Amino acid sequence: MKHSIRQQFALIFIGLMAGTILLCQVINNVFLEEYYIKSKTKVIYESYDTIRQVANSETYSSNEFVRELDDVCKVANITVLVMDANSQMLYESVNGGRELAALLFGYIFGYDKNPVKILEEGEDYVIQRMISGEDEFLVMYGSLNTGISFIMSTPIESIRESADIANRFFANVGIAVTLAGGVFIWLVAGKITKPIKKLSSISEQMVHLNFEAKYNGRARNEIGMLGENINKLSSSLEQSISGLKTANNELQRDIEKKEEIDKMRREFLANVSHELKTPIALIQGYAEGLAESVNDDAESRSFYCEVIMDEASKMNLMVQKLLTLNQLEFGNDKVAMERFDITALVKNYVQSAGILTKQNGIQVCMEDYPPVYVWGDEFKVEEVFMNYFSNAVNYCSGEKKIFITLEQKENLVRVCVFNTGEQVPEEALPHLWEKFYKVDKARTREYGGSGVGLSIVKAIMESMNRQYGVENRGDGVLFWFELEKCEGNEEFRCKYGKRTGED
Repeated sequence: MKHSIRQQFALIFIGLMAGTILLCQVINNVFLEEYYIKSKTKVIYESYDTIRQVANSETYSSNEFVRELDDVCKVANITVLVMDANSQMLYESVNGGRELAALLFGYIFGYDKNPVKILEEGEDYVIQRMISGEDEFLVMYGSLNTGISFIMSTPIESIRESADIANRFFANVGIAVTLAGGVFIWLVAGKITKPIKKLSSISEQMVHLNFEAKYNGRARNEIGMLGENINKLSSSLEQSISGLKTANNELQRDIEKKEEIDKMRREFLANVSHELKTPIALIQGYAEGLAESVNDDAESRSFYCEVIMDEASKMNLMVQKLLTLNQLEFGNDKVAMERFDITALVKNYVQSAGILTKQNGIQVCMEDYPPVYVWGDEFKVEEVFMNYFSNAVNYCSGEKKIFITLEQKENLVRVCVFNTGEQVPEEALPHLWEKFYKVDKARTREYGGSGVGLSIVKAIMESMNRQYGVENRGDGVLFWFELEKCEGNEEFRCKYGKRTGED
């Protein structure tokens, strides 16, 4: 990370500490010596005050006076000399008090030539800085109205040394404290920035639309509040994006459905126009012939009328089938699932179509199956079988046989309608379920087919969520569809457990 908060915390702390120490060093170098001098001046003045009080009370020869000045000399490193009016020593400190006598006489009689700088001057005292050789002293001297003279001196060099030692000590301690504080801040900042890194990682995952990561910190501070808000934001964004994706998916489906409907409408109009063109032309031509009395004999007029009625009947049948297909495709025709006997349905229809098969010289072959109960819409299943059977009759050739079988497949029953004749080209098999698709248009026109029957089969079977199909088998074509069996068909399973009618 380029600009880590942890590093910034540590650097800011170290910078502040270093700046503070540097400032303190500058202040010490500039003001510490003067401060020490003022402190020493205050101590010297307190000693002067003690001497003056003792002189006024004339108790300077007492042990208490001596002991008090000894304490001052030891603690403050001050050299003291006190003399009476007869120049007799009343008190001299053990650290060189007698040596100050000559200096005191020099000040009193004005013959001392050492450079001095007067700091303060009172009624009976003078405080000054004096240079003697290479040494510098802080000196206070004076004469009291009682005739007592005194002088006190302390070396300024010791003040400077003390200031230097204090500065060095403070600098060393400051560096150590800064380093230790930097390490401490680094560790503390790591603990503080850890949840921030976690929040940063969570936000990065949110950028990539991953909302699984959540903040689990228990802190009750601003970071904890931020984590809770990010969790709420994550949940809100997830719900919003989920809703948008759902809406987008529905919109996409609506668009695809609209495009599909538009395509179906165009195809429907094109196919219907094509399919109706021929019968309309025939009806129009024969009607004009009747109107113009092309043939006056009754037999010709009867033929013309039969053609017109036949074509009108085909048009009516095609329109009915298109309406049925339209209702199935758009879900307007509800599926009524019920239990019924598929064997009885097939047998009844084959029996009712017996005249049609005899007229075409077709032999229908079907075993004597027992009752087989299935689930489905009975009327729609009958329409599916009717389309298969009529299609088999129209295309039956060669041996002119139709085989109807009921095959068992686990919990399903497959109804198969096989007719002998020419096989369907393999490339045409997937298109048989499309509206108005015809493999042999001349043959379809010959028996009056509309090309919609197998589309109705597809729509019905899909509305019941069942399978259907077509296969080329041996010397013919096999159409099939499946239905769910009802319980209680044990007899059928035992007697017809093996599939029949297969090549």
